[in-house]
Amino acid sequence: MAETLSSEPQHRPYDVVILGASGFTGKYVLREALKFLNTPSSPLKSLAIAGRNPQKLAQTLKWAAAHHPNNHPDIPILVADTTSSSSLHHLAALCRLLLNCVGPFRHHGDAVVRACVETGCDYLDICGEPEFMEKMEAVYQYEAVEKGSLVISACGFDSVPAELGLLFNSSQWKVSSNEAVNKVEAYLSLESEKKIVGNFATYESALLGVANSHELRNLRRSRPRKPRPQIPGPSPPKGPTIEHQKELGLWAVRLPSADAAVVRRTLATLTENPSGLPGVNESPDQIMKREKFWSTVKPAHFGVKIGTKSLLGTLRIIAVGLFIGLLGSFSLGRSLLLKFPSIFSLGWFRKKGPSEDEVNSASFKMWFVGHGFSDINALPLENRTPDTEIITRVTGPEIGYITTPIILVQCALITLCQRENLPKGGVFPPGIVFGPTDLQERLQQNGILFDIISRRSLSS
Repeated sequence: MAETLSSEPQHRPYDVVILGASGFTGKYVLREALKFLNTPSSPLKSLAIAGRNPQKLAQTLKWAAAHHPNNHPDIPILVADTTSSSSLHHLAALCRLLLNCVGPFRHHGDAVVRACVETGCDYLDICGEPEFMEKMEAVYQYEAVEKGSLVISACGFDSVPAELGLLFNSSQWKVSSNEAVNKVEAYLSLESEKKIVGNFATYESALLGVANSHELRNLRRSRPRKPRPQIPGPSPPKGPTIEHQKELGLWAVRLPSADAAVVRRTLATLTENPSGLPGVNESPDQIMKREKFWSTVKPAHFGVKIGTKSLLGTLRIIAVGLFIGLLGSFSLGRSLLLKFPSIFSLGWFRKKGPSEDEVNSASFKMWFVGHGFSDINALPLENRTPDTEIITRVTGPEIGYITTPIILVQCALITLCQRENLPKGGVFPPGIVFGPTDLQERLQQNGILFDIISRRSLSS
């Protein structure tokens, strides 16, 4: 039965509310969350779903519950709209943690974050839009700290695999042996036994990001420059437009994703806080654990490329990028791109999204190729080239509907059960908050794997 939000609650009856649970990704988030609802040792004891249409939410709940034959919970359905600040305020006041699955976030996210900050509710989302994330930090950081609201975006495939993957690679460089990483290049490969079909909201967000790229530039220029981390050695060269990574068996081109921007925010925050962010009520043991973790992590130049096994596949990626870049800069072009996504994405995106079979057949591999120095004390590093390579890898299932819900739900469970070890409040990227927690171990237990592939010396 749907509940209309109309009065300020005296307590928070729900641990988690999923906003946008009837959307393409939201329904998979709900399905994933049901795995942990009222199970032994799970902190998730109460859950509600929210959105504009209670009938669609009811259908989604029926679909998600069918995947859990031993768990048919009576989950409340709450009516809320991202255009109604009052309904969002009441919604946020009902829960400890709100999971936002309503995108594009540049259109729908600000009011949700504001409601959570004003009511002291914690907030996680699956956003991959750098402008939105950085704007939320600029607007709400101080109030979020004051109100004790923890606001963390990019808690999905954008950008936890990139963040934890970089931290994992960085931690393989032995500080005790004077090893130091200089750069880490991530190579993403999407694979499927069937046709790869992406989330239309991802396509729309990328398009809107291109159309409003000037706003992100203006936002960054208007803010104080953050400290840059000290990285041993010279800045790496830009490299070719198309790279043939023979060791990985990939042709690759740079991917203009949110990952690099999110990683830079974490590294900038780490530069200001070398021991990480203190928790609101940490024990002495937890403080030692956090400080030890960050002592093993060293900053590096970071970039992301998307790879395919053939040159033709990479040329196809470039063609789609050109369509979005050229047509996305004016209104008629954007209209065409949104009206005919399958044509202009060469079949990679469509409005109805992938089928269940297409989702289940897809997977990803993300290699992290780290180059650095075996001994930073041997010679001056300014003119030296890296002499050591460490390759690590993150692998997992389909990125939008399986990996993203797994990540979001695990971040939510950590937020619920380890809240005293997390910052009191503030707007942060996921890496700086969840890096020293057991998030990596939790992801590995749920099918997202971290592996060391190789270590070798490079010829000069």
